[in-house]
Amino acid sequence: QVQLVESGGGLVQAGGSLRLSCAASASRYSINVMGWYRQAPGKQRELVATITRDGNTNYADSVKGRFTISRDNAKNAVYLQMNSLKPEDAAVYYCNAGLSVSGIVFWGQGTQVAVSS
Repeated sequence: QVQLVESGGGLVQAGGSLRLSCAASASRYSINVMGWYRQAPGKQRELVATITRDGNTNYADSVKGRFTISRDNAKNAVYLQMNSLKPEDAAVYYCNAGLSVSGIVFWGQGTQVAVSS
């Protein structure tokens, strides 16, 4: 199976930045899409950004222009650079990865991001 481990969360003031990292153990698998999702207390988990193996990206409207997703295929890693953070960005952020053939999706344990106003 694929294991994903996120890191980089923390507490920042509004307007600050954080860089989230996700390392995947997937040497025997082909990962198509990797992404970041977030879930705030009392809310549904929502898409933040996704990136394909070829580098095509997709962002939620709420983070466009502020967040950047990137990927290092050689390292099986995906990153999320978060700039101009807002209080509404506070959530637990989850990394995921989808396998190319089976479509099975794996999730990381999540990393907390807190933003003070």
